[in-house]
Amino acid sequence: MDYRSFVVEQTKEGIFEGKVKTLNHKDLPEGDVLIKVECSSLNYKDALSFSGNKGVTKQYPHTPGIDAAGKVVSCTSGGFIEGQSVFVIGYDLGMNTSGGFGEYISVPKEWVMPMPNDMSAMQGMAWGTAGFTAALCIDKLIMAGLTPNQGPVLVSGASGGVGSVAIMLLAKLGFEVHALTAKTAESTFFEQLGASVVVDRADFLDQSKRPMLKPVYAGAIDVAGGDILATLLKVIKPSGSVACCGLVASIELNTTVLPFILRGVNLLGVDSVELPLHVKKSMWEKISKEWALPELLTQCQIIQKEQLADSLQLLLNGTVKGRYILNHQ
Repeated sequence: MDYRSFVVEQTKEGIFEGKVKTLNHKDLPEGDVLIKVECSSLNYKDALSFSGNKGVTKQYPHTPGIDAAGKVVSCTSGGFIEGQSVFVIGYDLGMNTSGGFGEYISVPKEWVMPMPNDMSAMQGMAWGTAGFTAALCIDKLIMAGLTPNQGPVLVSGASGGVGSVAIMLLAKLGFEVHALTAKTAESTFFEQLGASVVVDRADFLDQSKRPMLKPVYAGAIDVAGGDILATLLKVIKPSGSVACCGLVASIELNTTVLPFILRGVNLLGVDSVELPLHVKKSMWEKISKEWALPELLTQCQIIQKEQLADSLQLLLNGTVKGRYILNHQ
């Protein structure tokens, strides 16, 4: 059975290029569940795989796509039936296992989740790994004691996938949300998401090297790391928390212990990849019901396979706004 897939290869000159090719399902890795993919979504990790980042993908040619939603074609080990709507996010999908940018995937059944009854494949991919990570961050902040009456919450990388969904969900839950971004000219976009204030990243970054600054925010979600996270920790109110889920700026963190021991600030690490399946299912049920964002799909750009190379390059360049969904149909 032939199918079309977006394949990244390394040229003789050492350049990584992505093209749409025809493959056969027999070339897929052995897996319990064969899925016909209806749609996927674009994430920063996909862009890294597209760029040839060996920390994400070790061997090429390769099909990226860490998210996939579709229908079961076959299941050799039980648990899923033909035609069942399912989706896969995280684990090794799209990293070293052929991913959702192809029209078929073959994966272990432990990676597969039934699509919630209240959610379509397109809605699921509107959230994708990025939106799921945003939800995990907010859940951790709330579990750490964050409430809307404590003050504003700052979201870095506000125009990206995690940031844009985080703003929408925080606003839905009644929080005052401030958007931290270099794209201050897009203030209307952030206001439509639910942000009440747009903070210029250049003005926000602290150059004084002081260990702490005036406490402003009750909590924060950070996708950047580096100097942005270091500055965030300085401006969190006593007993406030920062949920850290990314490294877009840097994996380094130059800080002191003072925010932690003088203000009781919490730094919360968030992983969306290797979570136990039951934890993922529980969060997706919440996303599909009380945390549902019906308007999210309208904020997404729907693209075809032929547009993937350009869209992934935009993601690498940091010029993407909101969520991108790949539609295989």
